[in-house]
Amino acid sequence: MKKLLIITCLFFGGIAVSQAQQTSPVWPGCEDSEDVSACFNKKLAQHVRENYEYPMEGNKYVRGKVTVSFDVTEEGKVVVKSVEGPEPAVNDAARKMLEAIPDMKPGTLNGEPDTRNFTVPFNF
Repeated sequence: MKKLLIITCLFFGGIAVSQAQQTSPVWPGCEDSEDVSACFNKKLAQHVRENYEYPMEGNKYVRGKVTVSFDVTEEGKVVVKSVEGPEPAVNDAARKMLEAIPDMKPGTLNGEPDTRNFTVPFNF
């Protein structure tokens, strides 16, 4: 009897979990993409290449690693939560680059707009 109860709980628990429908935020230009997440990643990488400005110290570019955390809010706006790395100039440049990400269609949870968090490492 205990086995039947456990199996029943797992079955109905699995149904409840599988019914939560999530979608990823949609970057402008990815609206018709078959894989919105892959398109998001591609557009983010393109944005980094086109918008990151390497800081200079004297006549040398400052390089470094950063880990960034940002949200795409329920309104589709990007909010930078943290930029962590050993080089303050690189951290500042990464923050400016992230703040230039365009507004997008937010992710959803069960059909309602939902804030999504992203944490990404970069080597500049």
